[in-house]
Amino acid sequence: MPVRPLLLALLASVCMALPAYADGEVQKLITAADKGRLEKYGETRKAALEEAKAGNPSEVKQLDDLLAKPIVAFSDKDLTGNWKCRTIKAGGISPLIIYDWFKCKVTDDGAGWRLTKISGSQRTTGRFFDDSDKRSIYLGSFSVNNDKPKPYGSGPESDQVGYAFRSSASEWRIEFPAPYYESKLDIMEFKR
Repeated sequence: MPVRPLLLALLASVCMALPAYADGEVQKLITAADKGRLEKYGETRKAALEEAKAGNPSEVKQLDDLLAKPIVAFSDKDLTGNWKCRTIKAGGISPLIIYDWFKCKVTDDGAGWRLTKISGSQRTTGRFFDDSDKRSIYLGSFSVNNDKPKPYGSGPESDQVGYAFRSSASEWRIEFPAPYYESKLDIMEFKR
């Protein structure tokens, strides 16, 4: 009998030592359409990047350089503060478009990081959820100019979903598979 309590204690300590990922909150919030987009992320990304190769060679090099950066953990990093951000559109209407830099801000509302793009005509606002040590899920809402963003879950025209990856203390990105408008893959790049 003494073995059973020992095994339970060992099992409890192992479970406590494991990182806490996707706690279920994101699964309660994510729409079926966005869940489907994440499930097809790999194939969507591959097709978009293949189309992007036909873009302007200097932009293709910028994209290749961005995607070649190693992915590092989000742990022990605070993303809060001001960032410059730009959107890269791969595949779809045009092979590749890289926009200029705009302003973004990340805050912590006590429940986690929140992103707001605060300049440029195409905006986003949303929240991050842990997915793994090196990847987060972003659920957001697309809006134009100073229009008030709709709450996430309002429909496919405004709902956004993506995976966030960090490459250094001062660089990270979100990859949005199959966005509603214009491209097959949007990549939002952030730098300080």
